[in-house]
Amino acid sequence: MKKLLISTGGGDCPGLNAVIRGITKRALQEGGWEVWGSFEAFNGLMEEPARLIKLDEKNTAGIHVLGGTMLGTTNKGNPIRFSEKQADGSIKVVNKIPDLVAKLKAEGFEAVINIGGDGSQEISQAMHEAGMPVVGVPKTIDNDLSSTDFTFGFQTAVQIATDSFDRLVTTAASHHRVMIMEVMGRNAGWIALYTAIAGGAEICLIPEVPYDLDEVVEKIESRYNKGRGFVNIVIAEGAHAKEGSITSSQGEEGRISVRLGGVAYTLSEQLKAAGIDADIRETVLGHTQRGGTPIAFDRVIASVFGVKAFELVLEKKFGQLIVLLNNEYTSVPIKEAISAYNYVDPKGTLVAAAKGLGISFGD
Repeated sequence: MKKLLISTGGGDCPGLNAVIRGITKRALQEGGWEVWGSFEAFNGLMEEPARLIKLDEKNTAGIHVLGGTMLGTTNKGNPIRFSEKQADGSIKVVNKIPDLVAKLKAEGFEAVINIGGDGSQEISQAMHEAGMPVVGVPKTIDNDLSSTDFTFGFQTAVQIATDSFDRLVTTAASHHRVMIMEVMGRNAGWIALYTAIAGGAEICLIPEVPYDLDEVVEKIESRYNKGRGFVNIVIAEGAHAKEGSITSSQGEEGRISVRLGGVAYTLSEQLKAAGIDADIRETVLGHTQRGGTPIAFDRVIASVFGVKAFELVLEKKFGQLIVLLNNEYTSVPIKEAISAYNYVDPKGTLVAAAKGLGISFGD
């Protein structure tokens, strides 16, 4: 029997379980394969003894409708830049990829399917270059991976954000308030942009278009001057003013990137300082965008990604990332997919359409 390992790494995302189920069902249908999962990305594999689970029809039945991942996940302990505590208490950053590949081969794994975003796929590429047969599956609510039209989880995050925004619109109108809703997305404004269009926001602030505070103030005042006594703003967590910087804090030990969040409060203080008299309220959706049942769209693409990822293993097309490109399921080299970030195009169709709807980007 050949052995396949599945890993889910990075932030959790609606649809992860659907991918796991898709891989498992297709592999068992093929026959001659055992499918295993590593708990908490590759951390489970690297522990002694290894924390792995054999996947089958029974323990993956019905999981496609569940949020999160049955394997658990983590965004700490990147094996490319692993923080290793020394005897003197200092921290040394080391490359654990050779150890990871050696452990995979020692456990008898023929191939790995790594489900994750840009950071996880950087690990996939490093493993591939070290001689481990790897296939990648793109996962992120941020939709910031290039080479694919959509990553699974994105549409569910947008739906959650839009549902929340709809509720804020009615309370803003009732109290004549300025409502600021902060959404995730890191350095890409996709969730904010889609939510603003779907929800009918007056203002959408995204990282790709640093905002001019005077323009934002003017838009707000124009609404009140015209007798429309409320304003709804969607702001991406990575957004910032032209002369400002992103709002962030130091992440936990073992994380490479900083933790974004809190820009809604930053904007609120900026607006008050600029003389906005209206009552301002802030809502930070945070991790509600990551949790819960994936919508049908994400279940479908996640399930198909799982099936197609295993078929890439059968075809021995390693070092590839399964993608949805121009409405076709295909694959691209992982190296190509992680070479560029999928930003919102400030001059693209969606931004132009949003402006055509009267949405201001503060530019």
